[in-house]
Amino acid sequence: MSTVPDARSYSPTAVVLNLLLGLPGVVPVWLLYQFAANWPLAALGWTDREPTDNDGILPWLLLPGPVVLASGALWWLANRAVRRRTAPGGPRAGYWLTSVLLTLVPTVVLIIVL
Repeated sequence: MSTVPDARSYSPTAVVLNLLLGLPGVVPVWLLYQFAANWPLAALGWTDREPTDNDGILPWLLLPGPVVLASGALWWLANRAVRRRTAPGGPRAGYWLTSVLLTLVPTVVLIIVL
């Protein structure tokens, strides 16, 4: 049994869908980066905490949390529907890995440009 995904896993519909979902997906990725930089990475000493962020962790869970969860749910539901139509018998790991990477393309392009 081969672990390499077949060509049906990379349908044009899935590519376009994930690139389009990546455009508004820049916001939750940025929110996750800000949270990680101000809390767990700062606690490890890898980054410096934002000096004006002195409200604690609760605002981070109440405000960005629902945005990240809603965008993740939308991404998963859209990809689940496309996955069922494009490659019902193909390997799943290849499709989902490709979907994540394609969704991150707009964020990477924005980081490079700015």
